[in-house]
Order: sequence, then structure tokens, then C-alpha cells
Amino acid sequence: MWYQGKRLSKVTREKKPNGKQWRLFVVALLMMSSGFFCVRPGAAERVRPFCIGALTISWGPTPQIVGLRDGLVELGYREDKDFFLGVRFTQGDLSVLPTAARELVQQGVDLLFAGDGDAAKAAQQATKQIPIVFASVADPMRLGNIESFARPGGNITGVTEMTLNLGPKRLQVFQEMIPNLKRVLFLYNPSVSDSTEGAEGYQDAARYLDIELIAKPVRTEAEAQTALSQAKRSEMDGLLTPHSISLNIPGFVLEAAAQQGLPAMFDSAFYVEHGGLASYGSDFYESGKQAARLVDKILKGANPAEIPVEANAKIEFTINLKTAKALGLDVPPTLLARADEVIE
Repeated sequence: MWYQGKRLSKVTREKKPNGKQWRLFVVALLMMSSGFFCVRPGAAERVRPFCIGALTISWGPTPQIVGLRDGLVELGYREDKDFFLGVRFTQGDLSVLPTAARELVQQGVDLLFAGDGDAAKAAQQATKQIPIVFASVADPMRLGNIESFARPGGNITGVTEMTLNLGPKRLQVFQEMIPNLKRVLFLYNPSVSDSTEGAEGYQDAARYLDIELIAKPVRTEAEAQTALSQAKRSEMDGLLTPHSISLNIPGFVLEAAAQQGLPAMFDSAFYVEHGGLASYGSDFYESGKQAARLVDKILKGANPAEIPVEANAKIEFTINLKTAKALGLDVPPTLLARADEVIE
């Protein structure tokens, strides 16, 4: 494992035909389709280890998944003795999620862990019996994942966070860092369940802050790269990223920001640790650790339908001072004082 504090910090960059991809990589958790198999006994004959299948559209284990693993270990569970954690990732492709979820069910997992709303929806379509725990779902009721926060119903429960609600504040913080911020490009995949709501929230905030937000839907990685290649510093003051990593949009934004000298604001500290200017959003690692407590309740016999959905209220504001200096920005001391982490 590679960590910086509580966060996964090891990154590998792979060159693919359609560009460079960013992915989190943890060897001990990595699972390929042929390398993870569980025989799931009945409740009366259950024996350890307990098999957990994690479903994500990322390129490997995410901070939520690492948080889940660490949370279980802190609760006294031993990896490979009390539980196995395997990860099925779809490399930014939403369309593969249903198939990946069904394959995990067929492989006999005891519990499915979903890293976002779309993964949770795919898991629910794949099984009505196997317990599902989600993390980082902004509005699980609106998305239809649960019946209520107090009694989620079905075979699911999880952790919600304030990702969409933080959009206006994120844009305001971005403007505080760059006083002449007037035109901002925001790319998003309209196929993602909460993308339209996120775009609308940014548009409302932009009007209030007197910022012109160029909200551009993209449906392929090639479209995202083309749109970013046209974002010149003479015509654009900054870049915003969506919550979802579908189509690898945040990764492409990180790359374009470095190549074109543009400030970029993210919702995850992970990208700031690897060259992004700043981030303001929920602590995704903490969401995973919080979800571990719900998994623990299920392992001890609780019905997920009756386990209340919890909220992760931990927000983190991160600034990369080295990137700011490279961009010629003087970050106000008041902002530096407010930051939870300053990378120099």
C-alpha cells in the first residue's frame, strides 16, 4: 500500500490509444475477472472469510474502496482471513457497469460495495438478495436507490455526501483564489445520473458570482479531449470538473491544465496531490471508512433495509501552492489559513 496521510497517493499513468489515463492502483486489492472467486454458503453454514465485491467506474480501487478496507481493519477484521475485497472497475465506461455487477454476483460475493450512484443502481439491478452498501452518492432518494434515509428498504444502505450541494461554494472559493475569474469551462457526461443537476447548480452559482460558465456536455473521451484542447488561456480563466470520473474527464482536465497553464478546481484532493490547483469537496476516503461500519453491522446479522443511510459531513479544502506559483497566482493568506492541506 502507498499512502500520504489517510489518502491513497500512488498513481500510475498509462498511455492508451485515446490519450493518457489516470488511475488509482493498489496491488493488494486489484481484481481481474479471472482472479477473484467466492463460494457463498448459506446463512446457517457461513464461514469466514467474507467476500466483498467493489464496483466502480474508475481504473482501479478508489479512495472510498481503500477507506472501506482500512475501516474494516480498524474494526478488527483481518484481510484475507476474515474478508476478501475484490474490485471490478470499468475504466470510465458507464455502459459496462451492469455486466460487471452481474459478474460479481455470479462469482458468489457476499456483499456488493458501490462507489457512486450509477454503480449502486447497477448493483441493485443485478441482485435483490445480496446486501449492497454504497458510498459517495449525493442524493440516493432522488436517484431511486433508497426508499428513505431512515429505512432504505430492499437490500441496500450506505453513505451519502454533500457533493452537489458544495458546487456553488466550490465555485466561490475558486473565484476567491482567482479574482479575475470570468469564464470557466465545465465538462460533464449527461449520461451520469447526477450530472445535469450538478451543471444546473454551477450555472445558478455562476450567475450570482457574475461568472460565465461554459457548461458543455460530452459523450466520449475524444469529445472531452477536443473541448479541452480548445480551452486557451487567452479565452478561458479556469476549468471545473464534475463529480463523476466517467470518460476520465477529471484526468483529462488535470492534463490539460498542466499543458495549457490553466487553473483547475476539483472536488477531490487526489487530483491536487498530483498537480491540480485546488479542491473543495467531501473526503471520499472518510466515506469509505464510514461505510465500513455499515458493512460491519451487516456482517453481524443486521438487515440493510433497516440500517439508516448515514451522511459524511467531512469536507476538505486542499491547495497546491507549487502549482499556484507556477501559474503566477498569489493565493490570499486568508484562503491558505482556511485550507485543510497546503501542498508545497
